[in-house]
Amino acid sequence: MKFGKGYWKTFASGIEREWVIANGAGAYCGSSIIGANTRKHHGLLIASLKAPIERYLILSKIDESVKIDNKIYNFATNQKAGGYNDEGQLYLQRFIYEEVPNFIYQAEECFVKKTIAFEFERNTIAIGYEVLNGSKNTVFTIKPLFSYRSHHERSERAEIKYNMYIDGTILHLTPEQNKNLDIKFYVSEGKYKERTQYDDRYTIDLEYQTEINTGMTCIDNQLTPYDISIDLKPFEKKKISVVCSIEDTFEKNSFVTIDNFVNRMKNIKDNAGYNNEIVRQLVQAADQFIVKRESTGYKTILAGYPWFSDWGRDTMIALQGLTLVTKRFEDAKGILRTFAKYINNGLVPNMFPDEGLEPLYNTVDASMWYFYSVYKYLEYTNDYDFVEKEIYSKLEEIIQAYKNGTDFSIYMEDDGLIHAGSGFDQVTWMDVRVGEWVVTPRHGKPVEINALWYNALKVMEKLSKRFGREYQDYSKLANKVKTSFTEKFWNEEKQCLYDVIDGAEKDDKIRPNQIWAVSLPFTMLSLEQEKKVVNTVIAELYSSYGLRSLSHDDKDYKGVYKGRLHDRDAAYHQGTAWAFPLGALITAYVKVNDRSPESKSYAKLLLEPIEDHLRDGCVGSIAEIFDGDEPHISRGCYAQAWSVGEILRAYVEDILN
Repeated sequence: MKFGKGYWKTFASGIEREWVIANGAGAYCGSSIIGANTRKHHGLLIASLKAPIERYLILSKIDESVKIDNKIYNFATNQKAGGYNDEGQLYLQRFIYEEVPNFIYQAEECFVKKTIAFEFERNTIAIGYEVLNGSKNTVFTIKPLFSYRSHHERSERAEIKYNMYIDGTILHLTPEQNKNLDIKFYVSEGKYKERTQYDDRYTIDLEYQTEINTGMTCIDNQLTPYDISIDLKPFEKKKISVVCSIEDTFEKNSFVTIDNFVNRMKNIKDNAGYNNEIVRQLVQAADQFIVKRESTGYKTILAGYPWFSDWGRDTMIALQGLTLVTKRFEDAKGILRTFAKYINNGLVPNMFPDEGLEPLYNTVDASMWYFYSVYKYLEYTNDYDFVEKEIYSKLEEIIQAYKNGTDFSIYMEDDGLIHAGSGFDQVTWMDVRVGEWVVTPRHGKPVEINALWYNALKVMEKLSKRFGREYQDYSKLANKVKTSFTEKFWNEEKQCLYDVIDGAEKDDKIRPNQIWAVSLPFTMLSLEQEKKVVNTVIAELYSSYGLRSLSHDDKDYKGVYKGRLHDRDAAYHQGTAWAFPLGALITAYVKVNDRSPESKSYAKLLLEPIEDHLRDGCVGSIAEIFDGDEPHISRGCYAQAWSVGEILRAYVEDILN
């Protein structure tokens, strides 16, 4: 993906697109395509102190400049309070995002290429500069900006305190907040020029436009104690390695790290085995979410960048695309094994446990999606031995817990359908609560939960038969669920499914939850009913990059997700469009049209806007949410696991195959 000056005609247009790379252990690096940080979660090294959590900003950015004769060309791009910006994008020729981000700058005859990459599973970021000088003596200067804070927070000037010393080519910094941490900043050559605390640029205030847009405090402070200058002779070519790390040891040659990162990514894409460029890009995006978890020793899935950790529901929905379609079967097995270990009272953890903390289990659907993940794992691997020995008993435990009743008012009613939630509980994926305001309570029998429940029973029936276990009870209960579901959930007036049933009350709001009653492997409706559900979802909810969470014709519809947190929460599931249900729509549409070539062509039309989105927002990835209204601006997490996973799965399973 190559971007030129047309994408940053102004500073404001230049910060509209972002990028991110990750180290496979929770650390990440990202900014805008012009290098200006626009949010608290931007930085060159946001380290994970305990994989994949406890993420702290270590190196905010590096600003560069060249001095040719007596003229200085400043490549820095920074937004400052009061409307003043460093406009270094004027010298940015191209931004290229392949396996790694590349920035190419030009001043007079001098060209500077800047490439960024991680050491895999290590809190080490490498920046490689390739400088091609022109006919004049030139001085190339870099200025690192340091911080030490949670990536959710910001720094005041008074908080920026380090003990510092230089050992040869390495600057060591120890923040007063964490005296056990040794931050190392290495430059392969150059002269350190110390700034003083009386220098008005010893600390730099950055203003973050994204925080302004969301009503948050927008000023953040960074420490810049040294400049490092490198002299360049006329026509000299030079490679300069810059590395920042909190590890005891690290690779000092940035270009070795860059090559390793690029080769690993190419191997991942090649091993997946797809020639389609969109699919290859999504395979690359998928890798960013698969990370190791120190507390379990296995892989897990981060729900989204820049702020989510690993969540049970998100993991079970994203797993198919991220690990199975990409042929990372051992990663899939490790994830299934890990979550099985923490099932409690039949519930898969919603928020994953960390040392000293109890897991949170406030979800009804994570356990149901677990059945789907196991089924799909077997579909791709045929690894029944693993499932029988390590997983099957956990599946039995989940079924019994849901039948007999478990936490959060989750229980089976006499009609065989599952009830979930009460009071302030928010146990489905539409889970926003603001104080005592439950925005979308959905207490009772949610449509997708009961579709998943039937699917889980049919999976158990199939597995029990194969493993020589008693299966008749699962068959009988599944038939009962099917009868109750088809009688109670069909909305004849609107020709689709009710969203929630609670006693005599039936919620007829048109939401995307019903699409899973068509897309899952085992479903209950007639073909004619399934077609009507699909048609209704497309007509009422489809919006280029995803499905709206509520029909645009509903009186409670909110089409724009922006402003302060309260306003955003009010729109989160009341009209905001989500990318991940689009995968289910594609599967459902192709299924009800007998997987015909025409249906695949139409499904591809529904997905084609995502190809454009890969060059927008966070380049190369898919955002969490979008405005329901045109022009469907991306919002929320700029790179979301289940968005990437479900679009990748549907593209491969339902369009390419």
